[in-house]
Amino acid sequence: MALSDNSRGAMLMAVSMAGFTFNDALTKSVTGDLTIGQIMFIRGAFTTALVYVVARKLGALDHIRNILQPLILCRIAFETIAAISFLMALGQVPLANVSAILQSLPLAVTLGAALFLGEPVGWRRWGAIIVGFLGVMIIIQPGPEGFTVASVYVIFSVITAAGRDLVTRRIDRTVSSLTVTLFTAASISIAGLLITPLFGGWQPVSAWTLGKLAIASVFLFAGYQAVIMAMRVGEISFIAPFRYTSLLWAVALGMLFFDEVPDIWMVIGATVVIGSGLYTFYRENKRKAALASKIDPGSPA
Repeated sequence: MALSDNSRGAMLMAVSMAGFTFNDALTKSVTGDLTIGQIMFIRGAFTTALVYVVARKLGALDHIRNILQPLILCRIAFETIAAISFLMALGQVPLANVSAILQSLPLAVTLGAALFLGEPVGWRRWGAIIVGFLGVMIIIQPGPEGFTVASVYVIFSVITAAGRDLVTRRIDRTVSSLTVTLFTAASISIAGLLITPLFGGWQPVSAWTLGKLAIASVFLFAGYQAVIMAMRVGEISFIAPFRYTSLLWAVALGMLFFDEVPDIWMVIGATVVIGSGLYTFYRENKRKAALASKIDPGSPA
């Protein structure tokens, strides 16, 4: 039996989140052996090569002048800063906690769209945003015992990732997604090489570590492509909530490979964040449906 567009989109979103989380787990496993700059450089180089081969095979490479647009360069800058701050936290914060904080990204994007793009946000969604960020505070436990500076790095990663997503909305749709991904991966790799001396210099890289980063790059690429395909299939309001499946993967991988057992504060905070995000998706879908009914002259009164 053929799957509906929404079902395919939901499956692709779930696959995307699995890809990103497996990439995070593999990357976390090498943070004790390599510096942040090395990880960015090596994983970025593998990802760049993979994306280039696929893009060239599909004929999806745009001319270089299409990439040298202010919005695309701004997106690359946001992505690079997000990658640095995320990696700075990944080796110090439990995988499930990192994933739980990242679930606030849709709320941060909604907040940014309201503040900087003038998109209308009603009091209900404002309330959901505030509650969601209170959930983040529960996760990071901003007190003398529970708080760590690494948690701030995750939050900064969320902020810069939200900036990346907001800029992406403004990029010309004629520019190939693969081309944007290619130049982003290459830029992150180059940035990693440049900052390596700032984080302790180049450390010896074993074949085992190199192999894990190569596999991580495959998961990363799969995640990027699956999420793009998911957003182009079915209704975003139906598909987007499946991004929260990444937390299930993060909890499972953290327990299996890093002996990380989520504490009660992470569970409560993640529940608050996800609940707020789901409510925001619901209100956004309802708002769009109301606008569509006003625009469509044939719709019932």
